[in-house]
Amino acid sequence: MKHIKNIIFDLGGVLLDVDFSATHKAFETAGVPNFHTFYTQHHVDDLFEKLEIGAISPEAFYEQLRNKTQLPLSDATIMKAWNAMLLNFSEPKMNWLYNISKQYNVYLFSNTNKIHHDYFYNLFKSNFNGKELDSYFIKAWYSHEMGIRKPHVESFLSILKSERLHPGETLFIDDTIGNIEGAQKAGLHTLHLKAPQTVLDLPL
Repeated sequence: MKHIKNIIFDLGGVLLDVDFSATHKAFETAGVPNFHTFYTQHHVDDLFEKLEIGAISPEAFYEQLRNKTQLPLSDATIMKAWNAMLLNFSEPKMNWLYNISKQYNVYLFSNTNKIHHDYFYNLFKSNFNGKELDSYFIKAWYSHEMGIRKPHVESFLSILKSERLHPGETLFIDDTIGNIEGAQKAGLHTLHLKAPQTVLDLPL
């Protein structure tokens, strides 16, 4: 780690606790038996890809999902099921991140969407006395605002260029192997966080 000056963190599964099965179960309860064919940690279909790069609005997403499933699901039902995977932010992890930010330049890069972003943004503020999640980072990068998502190499190269970061001095931490592979192709150092390991276990 002697040559590392910058760390780019993933959000879900690294700093934000997530449970993909909770969303799968919620959609199954709502009458969608095959939701795993639409979205998993390692695969997204075209509709969810569009949502995560900001190519469609939440309203359009709700309507198109109704068309795909052929079910009269309300916007509220879809939103609740979609957000079910987002669990909580732990105080120990955020304290750890705060201390790490004194040693390295820290950034965030998350594949997300406006629905999830609005939810976890408000969740964080309510749990941390009004403090904003983005304040922990020099810059927080979100796929739905960038118009591109991990694991595309161009997404990493865009951040490196915008932040003037040297890939050889930059570490990327993620819990999804596909994203790790994309970062490696961009020349970044990587760390694949595998459960039950958490950031609290990292020798940084």
